[in-house]
Amino acid sequence: MRNSDFWRLMEDEFGSGYAYHLASSAVLAAVGGRTAEEALQAGVDPRDVWFAVCDLQDVPHERRLGRDRPIRE
Repeated sequence: MRNSDFWRLMEDEFGSGYAYHLASSAVLAAVGGRTAEEALQAGVDPRDVWFAVCDLQDVPHERRLGRDRPIRE
């Protein structure tokens, strides 16, 4: 997963305003007691950061892969 995919998932799930607030303020034990932003800057795989956010926020498993998007031609 790329960082851009992480941010797309965050915005889709939490909205653009809250996504950035959550990423900069919620401490995630699963990624070393860092915020999502700190973990990404430290080189933690964005997929691991995303799943840590999902666990913290109780995102249902069926929404963890993001929205279905139409295929671009």
